[in-house]
Amino acid sequence: MPTYKHLLFEEQNQIATITFNRPKALNALNQELLQELAGLLDVIAGNEDWRVLVLTGAGEKAFVAGADITELATLNALQGKYFAKLGQDVINRLQHLPIPVIAAVNGYALGGGSEMALACDFIYAADSAMFGLPEINLGLIPGFGGTQRLARLIGRNRAKELIFTGRMVKADEARDIGLVNKVCPADALMDEVLKTAALMAQKGKVSLRAAKQAINKGLDVDLATGCEIERDAFALCMASDDAKEGTTAFLEKRPAEFKGRLNE
Repeated sequence: MPTYKHLLFEEQNQIATITFNRPKALNALNQELLQELAGLLDVIAGNEDWRVLVLTGAGEKAFVAGADITELATLNALQGKYFAKLGQDVINRLQHLPIPVIAAVNGYALGGGSEMALACDFIYAADSAMFGLPEINLGLIPGFGGTQRLARLIGRNRAKELIFTGRMVKADEARDIGLVNKVCPADALMDEVLKTAALMAQKGKVSLRAAKQAINKGLDVDLATGCEIERDAFALCMASDDAKEGTTAFLEKRPAEFKGRLNE
């Protein structure tokens, strides 16, 4: 595993954890960090041993406080377009990972930080966490997919309110509007995240991927087409070793031991 300047990586019990590690800059996203993250996500996507990915931030203040404004302020229009494309490409890569991804939001998740969390499969947040897309206060708009993912998650009108005002929301409100799944005391956040990650890591890798793809692809089409996507994914699961093990274990009244792989 290569070393990274702005990221920490660890793996335990088939759970991979990436920590954004620019605490002096509140883990703000610059181009170097995004390029490092792109490479690391490629490594994770190609490794069959990791079943769940967790994202979090170094320090107690921030998950990711947004894009690095020092760098952003120097960009012209074409450079800004490249920066937005870089951020979107990396975040799209995160969303399309074949394994589940949990955002453990331990502090500020603003701008690109919220956009990064939105691309995860779901979010657990510390009770001290804050969310927002405040780009409007800089004369800008979200550029890493926030205008698209937030509206899809919490609804068009709520997303417009938050983006048009740049208002930050506390963890409890974020949970109430459907942005966050669970709010935990800050000192218990990672324990709760890893507990859920461990539960998912016990499931079949093939069926986890199929469920993730069916949900994500189905959201962009009509119901009938979505159900067709589900049927095809179900059929592929039936052909897997995991399905054979799962049904056999059920009939034999024993815990299933899923060992299926994505590349088979």
